[in-house]
Amino acid sequence: MHTLFRLDASIRQDGSVSRAVADTIESTLRAELGDTTVVRRDVAADPVDPHVWGTAAFAGYTPEDQRSPAQRGALATAASYADELAGADALVFAVPLYNFGVSQHFKTWYDVVCTDPRFAPGTRTLAGRPGFLVTTRGGGYGEGTPRAGWDHATGWMRRVLEDVWGLDLEVVETELTLAEVTPAMADLRELARQQLADSHDAARHAARSVTVRLRSVA
Repeated sequence: MHTLFRLDASIRQDGSVSRAVADTIESTLRAELGDTTVVRRDVAADPVDPHVWGTAAFAGYTPEDQRSPAQRGALATAASYADELAGADALVFAVPLYNFGVSQHFKTWYDVVCTDPRFAPGTRTLAGRPGFLVTTRGGGYGEGTPRAGWDHATGWMRRVLEDVWGLDLEVVETELTLAEVTPAMADLRELARQQLADSHDAARHAARSVTVRLRSVA
């Protein structure tokens, strides 16, 4: 049996492109691996209390017998999130770009996780495990576009997932996701549809590559 951890950060349920592409990864993994447990963490539908991070962080510098009930609770929350990650064979993070930066829900969750000793900087508990970052952008941010360089999220997420946590990361990016509902982007709708189809194909291909790897070590 394999365990897949999946995190979603989209504030949309219906119509979310990041959720749809992550669904493709999940369904491909489950179909090819067979008996698979999926551990879900939806940080948009069930957001992390932003006060937990500070409380847990300071608790780490407080002797155990002097910690307050709030500190113990915050550390227990961080440990439960860390357990979900540590027990996974593969991990999926579906996180859209919001206001040119990282989703506040994902960033708060990440900060809390990093207060657990297993995920403190330098620990690399997940080193070498396969991971997927599904990220979406409403407009176009490529070189030569007016918004080139405005995506301040993807680079940071790659840095923390690849370099800090050590995941063997596949990144699936989709742009122009707002074309269908934005009149000013009407001329880009066909390109947006092709990008979405390409993202689903890339997601399936990446997931199949991971299933080969996971089966070889089972």
